[in-house]
Amino acid sequence: MSVYIGREDSKRWRIICAETTAEISLLIENWKYLLAGLIGQYMHGVAARGVHFIHRPGPVLQDTGFLLLKELGQERAYVSETVFTFIFASFLLWTFHPFIFKSKKIYTVLIWCRVLAFLCGCQALRILTFYSTQLPGPNYHCREGSRSATLPRPDHIMKYFIVIPRGMLYGCGDLIFSSHMIFSLVFVRTYNKYGTKRFIKQCAWLTAVIQSLLIIASRKHYTVDVVVAWYIFFFRYLYMYIWKGCGSCVLRYFGINCRYTVNLVVYYIDSKLPEMPDRGAAAVLLPVTKDSRTKEENHKLLNGNAGDPTDMRLRSQVNGKGVEDSNTIISETVLNSV
Repeated sequence: MSVYIGREDSKRWRIICAETTAEISLLIENWKYLLAGLIGQYMHGVAARGVHFIHRPGPVLQDTGFLLLKELGQERAYVSETVFTFIFASFLLWTFHPFIFKSKKIYTVLIWCRVLAFLCGCQALRILTFYSTQLPGPNYHCREGSRSATLPRPDHIMKYFIVIPRGMLYGCGDLIFSSHMIFSLVFVRTYNKYGTKRFIKQCAWLTAVIQSLLIIASRKHYTVDVVVAWYIFFFRYLYMYIWKGCGSCVLRYFGINCRYTVNLVVYYIDSKLPEMPDRGAAAVLLPVTKDSRTKEENHKLLNGNAGDPTDMRLRSQVNGKGVEDSNTIISETVLNSV
């Protein structure tokens, strides 16, 4: 028993070492993209804190979501943050699963390059919107009478560039559109494309819907803030089912590519970025000749088990498509590295 455990530990350690070596080489090649993504996150934090200085509290605007959803109250405001933390932590752990598990379909460095690119694109639009129009915040600390509704002007210009983590929870003025929904939808969509478990994908989308309702019920955002975040992602489906038919003909007549017109942020960036390599593609793309068959495979053929045994196994790519564990849903392929 101890020999078996030691053998498994040694095998696990070899997997971790091999994966670490591969990820370090990818990090050396792509560190500029990761650094640019982190700088984008910092600039978004600076912009969100800057709008807090010019926020002016006022009466809460009339909102349909506020009328339909019961208010949770300040004592239960943590519920939506708990759901967001669960989504964030689950996605973070999933991106590092190649270091432990044998089934590897992604590279951690490359997946975070894409995620940060998506986040920066969405947050750039978000900065433009909440600086264009400042709405009175519906959150409790942003309402009239609260001392934290507007930040006092700093005495030195460099203090404008200090990002305080507390501001992520107690900011005001950065409303349209919801930053929590940006992160959640980017994470869910990324797993929906590169993940393999169909049930987890369905649970992830359901969790994103629940979080949307909780954000509105907690009065952290207006309903429009959440709706805008959602329809930016669902422009992809609007393109597929509506514009691809008759709308694309009109747009192409004027020399406009419908795909880049409708897929605003995430799908626009996704189409520009090179696809990630499929880790199992090498075994599938290698031709199988008669000489490469093993004695066991030839013995099976002689016994009447006709057909190529390689055709019976689950493949990670079929005609440029990646197949899920459920064998029912086909996701997009990943061929080139970032």
